[in-house]
Amino acid sequence: MAATDHTVTLLTRVGCHLCDDAKGVLARIASDTGVEWSEVDVDADPELAYEYGDRVPVVLLDNEEHGFWRVEEARLRRDLER
Repeated sequence: MAATDHTVTLLTRVGCHLCDDAKGVLARIASDTGVEWSEVDVDADPELAYEYGDRVPVVLLDNEEHGFWRVEEARLRRDLER
């Protein structure tokens, strides 16, 4: 499966410095692999805030939690090739 066949979502919130770091890593991965990613503010959705609010940023790969607090770049790149 190619990286572009996956969906990557970054759950963030305003004022989160770790979220800013994660955006930079995802932008770099997207530039290298062509994968598209989207950002969702957890505070805009009470269900997301309840589920993920204490762990942002959270990376979802194909709608499944892949990691939180930091993007594990090597692991995400590997998993995008599966």
